[in-house]
Amino acid sequence: QVQLVESGGGLVQAGGSLRLSCAASGRTVSSTTMAWFRQAPGKEREFVAGITWFRGTTFYADSVKGRFTISRDNAKNTLYLQMNGLKPEDTAVYFCAAAGRKTTTQAREFNDWGQGTQVTVSS
Repeated sequence: QVQLVESGGGLVQAGGSLRLSCAASGRTVSSTTMAWFRQAPGKEREFVAGITWFRGTTFYADSVKGRFTISRDNAKNTLYLQMNGLKPEDTAVYFCAAAGRKTTTQAREFNDWGQGTQVTVSS
């Protein structure tokens, strides 16, 4: 099991940038596939970006491709999400999650979740 704590959310104008962090403990970020999800009010939780445990291969939802970048710092045992070109429709609570050795975008296959951090993009 891995414990996850997100930070870095906030209020930003459209076109701006934010970097989210997810500090992990109990397991190294390089030993588990990790991802960012988001959930807007009244909507289902949706996959945003992921990074595989072994090769560190990244994969993204079409809605954020080219604007968001997922990365990890093994020394700090931390996952990041750099978000550029933010849009009002990116407003949501963002969660990081771990899925063990699976490569997946399905929320039900992620076993460990952080508490979430709010991102609000004003127009």
